Amino acid sequence: MDRRAFLAATLGPAAAILAAPPFRSAAAAQETGRHSVERVGLQLYTLRAELARDFEGSVRRVAELGYREVELAGLHNRTPAAVRSLLDECGLTAPAGHFPLASLTPEELPGVIDTCAALGHRWLVCPFLMPQERQTLDQYRRHAELFDRVGEACHAADLRFAYHNHDFELHALDGEVPLELLLRSTSPQLVDYELDLYWVTKGGGDPLDYFARHPGRFPLWHVKDMDATEQRSFAEVGTGIIPFPAIFARSEQAGAKHYFVEQDVIRGDAWETVGRSARYVSSLRW
Repeated sequence: MDRRAFLAATLGPAAAILAAPPFRSAAAAQETGRHSVERVGLQLYTLRAELARDFEGSVRRVAELGYREVELAGLHNRTPAAVRSLLDECGLTAPAGHFPLASLTPEELPGVIDTCAALGHRWLVCPFLMPQERQTLDQYRRHAELFDRVGEACHAADLRFAYHNHDFELHALDGEVPLELLLRSTSPQLVDYELDLYWVTKGGGDPLDYFARHPGRFPLWHVKDMDATEQRSFAEVGTGIIPFPAIFARSEQAGAKHYFVEQDVIRGDAWETVGRSARYVSSLRW
């Protein structure tokens, strides 16, 4: 995947704070008869290059831009205790974290669950299947069985397990859509789904259709936009063609609890982009 360009000049912390509007509380939303996102989240994969350069400074800046939650995708050679201390210092929580499929083995899973507990996660998320792990429907059936077993282990540790989609799960194999197979074959009591609004759309799916047919199974969202070009590339949230107002209006049906802004590739100033994305999501009313 392409790497975004780096720009030398970025917004200073003070300017970022002034630029970000206040996040409305749930009580304020109720007073006007509308809902809003009280705690906007950021999937930190969006800022992986910035985090590699200055992890602590970048996390602090995320908080300064108005984010209140983050989703982790690796610890950048820090210990869980050190990361948790930094998050606490910044007033951030990390409801979820991404852990690869290879870490969900009986040997490694207990350590992963301990890491989740140390970081304050409520969800352990499997974010991706490698090409060799998704060639056949039988592989997906085995993944579904594994996800239920991992879900049981998470439940015993007061965690939830979730799977995050891309577009390939919507490409039919032998007449079956793999994402449908996973949803049908996993227990709603044990397995949740983190719906990536960009990837499900790019794969030819409709988030509203999934909410209607599988209500309550999507407590985590990746709020990611798509541009209007033929390539349907990544776009800053609120500037593309994903119909966020209509989607957020179905949050309750979906079971949504956490909304993580994400942009896989940014072709501009990363800090300006994630700041504007946070302001857009916080401005939504439904």
